[in-house]
Amino acid sequence: MNRPAGHTDWCGRDHRCGLGEHRSPEIVVDAGHARAVLVRVRTAAGREHAEVRIRVALAPTEVAARRQLVGLLGDVRQAATRAAIAARPRPGRATR
Repeated sequence: MNRPAGHTDWCGRDHRCGLGEHRSPEIVVDAGHARAVLVRVRTAAGREHAEVRIRVALAPTEVAARRQLVGLLGDVRQAATRAAIAARPRPGRATR
């Protein structure tokens, strides 16, 4: 349940909240040489976002590291696009 005034049900209710913003506890995924951290955020204006940080071990050579970065950026772009499309209301369907 979302409550516009005060904390949300998923809010961390601690130092993470400030300046009218509400933040969930971090969800951490460790996968060997990579780590992702996800936080749900509601801004003071009421807009909700997912904040994602990703840390990936890079190859020791510059060419291989750059190749990894290009692939990572492509994957992040695809994930962000997929999430944005899923968030759009479909024509003829009521939004919640």
